[in-house]
This record gives sequence, C-alpha cells and structure tokens, in this order.
Amino acid sequence: MGAAMRRIHVGNALSAFGLGFTVPYLYVYVAQVRGLGAMTAGLVLAVFAVAALVVLPFAGRAIVRRGPLPVLLAALVTAAVGALSLGLASSATTVLLAAAALGAGQAVMQPALATMIVDCSTTDTRSRAFAMQFFLQNLGLGVGGLIGGHLVDTTRVDSFTLLFAIEAAMFLLLVGVMATVRMPRSPRIDRAPAGSAKGSWKQLLGNRAMVQLCVLGFVLFFACYGQFESGLSAYGVEAAGISTSALGTALAANTLMIVVAQFAVLKFVERRRRSRVIAAVGLIWAVAWVAAGYAGLGHGSREMATAAFVSTYALFGLGEAMLSPTVAPLVADLAPSGLAGQYNSVFALVKQLALAVGPAVGGPLGASLHAPYIVTFLLFSLAISVLAVRLGRQLTAVQDQPWLGRSRVVARGGAAEPVGAEA
Repeated sequence: MGAAMRRIHVGNALSAFGLGFTVPYLYVYVAQVRGLGAMTAGLVLAVFAVAALVVLPFAGRAIVRRGPLPVLLAALVTAAVGALSLGLASSATTVLLAAAALGAGQAVMQPALATMIVDCSTTDTRSRAFAMQFFLQNLGLGVGGLIGGHLVDTTRVDSFTLLFAIEAAMFLLLVGVMATVRMPRSPRIDRAPAGSAKGSWKQLLGNRAMVQLCVLGFVLFFACYGQFESGLSAYGVEAAGISTSALGTALAANTLMIVVAQFAVLKFVERRRRSRVIAAVGLIWAVAWVAAGYAGLGHGSREMATAAFVSTYALFGLGEAMLSPTVAPLVADLAPSGLAGQYNSVFALVKQLALAVGPAVGGPLGASLHAPYIVTFLLFSLAISVLAVRLGRQLTAVQDQPWLGRSRVVARGGAAEPVGAEA
C-alpha cells in the first residue's frame, strides 16, 4: 500500500468516525433536545437524501474535469460547516439548511474517495483497497457511535453541540490529511466541449453492463441497507417483540460480522467470479429474511425469536463483507478511461435513491403487514441472484474474473480489454 492509499484509508476512517458521533442521535437531537418535533426531524432526514440526489449528478462531472481531490476537499469543508451549524442551530429553518450542507458534503465524499482509490490502485490491488475502505468505515462508525453514546445527555443541548463540533473537527482534520496526498496522474477531461456532458451520459447509458449493474445496485441497497433502521427494525419490534436493547445487539452483530469476517471473506471472493459472488449474496440474504420470518411469525420462544433476529443482521453483514471488494471495483472496471468519477457518482446516486425509497416502502410494511413484508423482501433477495447471473453474461472475462488480466492491468478507472471470444 502506497503513501497515497494509506492517507485515503485514514481519511475514510476519520470521516466515518465523525459521522458515527452524530448519525444515531440526529432524530433525538432535532425532535426532543431542540424541541422541534417529529415532523421537523423527519424533514431533516429527508433533506439529507434530497441534498445527495441534487449534488451527485454534478459531482461526477466535477470529478472528471477537476480530479477527485479538489472535489473531496470542497465537500469536506461544506460538511464541516454543515455539522457545526447543525450543532448550533435552534430553529427549524437553520436546522434544515445545516442538514442540507452536511448531506451534500457527505454525499460527494463517497464518489470522490472511491475515485481516489481507483486512481491509486490496479486490478490486482483494487478489491483489497475497497475491502479495507469498508472495514474502516464500519469500524469508524461503530467506535464513533460508542463514544458519542457516552457523551450525549438529552437534558443538555451543549452535549450535542460538542458532538457536532467533534464531527466538524474530524472533517477539517481530514482536509489537512488529504491535502498532503500526491495523486498519480490520471486521465482528465479538462477542456471538454459544452455538449460533452450529454455525450458522456449517453455513453454511460449505452453501457449495458453498467445499466444492469445500476439496476442490481438499486435492488441491493433497497432490500438491505434501506431496511436496517426502518422496515426491519419496525418489524422486529412489532412482530417479533424485540426489545430496544436486542435491536442494538442486532446492529452490533452486523458491524461485528463485517469487522471480523471482512478479510477472511476477501480471500474467498478474490478468486471467484464477481457475478457469482453477488448471486451468492442474494441467497445469503434470502436465508436472512427466512430467519427474520421465523423471529416474527414462527411462534417460538422469546429467546429463539431474538436469536433469529440477531442472526438476520449478522447474515446481512456477511453479505455486505462479500459485496465491498466486488461491486465498487466492478464499477471502476466498467468505466472508460477518465470517467471513473462519473461512474462512481452515478452508482452513488442509485444508492441514494434506494436508501430514500427503501424506508418509505419498508417502514409501513414492516410495522403492520408482517408476512407480506417478509415475502416481499425474500423475493427481492432472490431477484438479486437472478440479476447477478444476468449481469455476468454482459461482462467480459477480465471484468468478471479480474485475476485473468494481471498481464493487462486496468488502472485509474480504465475499462478492461475483453479476453476470449466476446468483444
């Protein structure tokens, strides 16, 4: 791992550590501590999603034209201002404006950091680099949330102000760390004609493999991440009678599974077809939904229901650990030279759409229609396997099995040359 990649990973850990301080307590802070009510708190969460959807289409183009580092630094400063403003805001208007700044900055960080990883890696090292990124993100979120939980006091506004100030400080510290990164030279579109943005979008939409991967990505995020803190938690409380402490244990089991299993799983997936790995994740998540069904509908003991529900989150964590070294490198390998930033931003946009739609659909369904909820997302998990197999037919041999291209290294977001009969 080179010096640039080490700094990028430190940056990932710091940003996740800062977010871990505030994300679990945002709703309580707005609704109860600031006394702005559940409606405003719900709007704040919606503003995060809307801000991401607004800025991500422009972020991709900016990364392509200017490079990922300047875009990342601008996003970090914006997020720092938003975090500090959120900690000081006392009215609904200022809270919403601060949330918009924080949400926009946070959303742009993802494709910028992903593109920096692409630029500093090769096909041989990319899977491990993204696995390390995912590992550090979860570790940072977990440690930040744990420390933040011991600092907050719902009777004291200043304790929450301290949390948001720490988050802002982490972003500014990250600005200092990332400003020292020396990025390798990679293709840029510095003087693109006015209509080139439309042309690059047309090129992306004409890439059938990328379009199929985006559809698959939407289903992945909708059926898993979009349910964690909405539909699945509501189902656990309402149908399975899971206590809040058991729900916290389930979330901890998810993080622990990722942290413990990430690199063991990496050794397994590195020599497997990417499309088959994603298909296997769909099957694992189908088993997770069966376990969730037993927890709420199986009429077993309270202990068995709790164990099954915790197992659901752990199985989701296993699937996430398999996806982290698989999906993001595949997005990079599908991108033509110089357009990795745009492809990463489009995939991040798909993720945000799924995370916006997932809770809206899963929340009410999981809280009231328990059996239909389980059946629906069991079918979505099986659909992941079907879509992954279909995607495999669109990939070249090197894109699906990157170790075949060791003699033809795909660097800085370049698309792999096909091997064999398909071109």
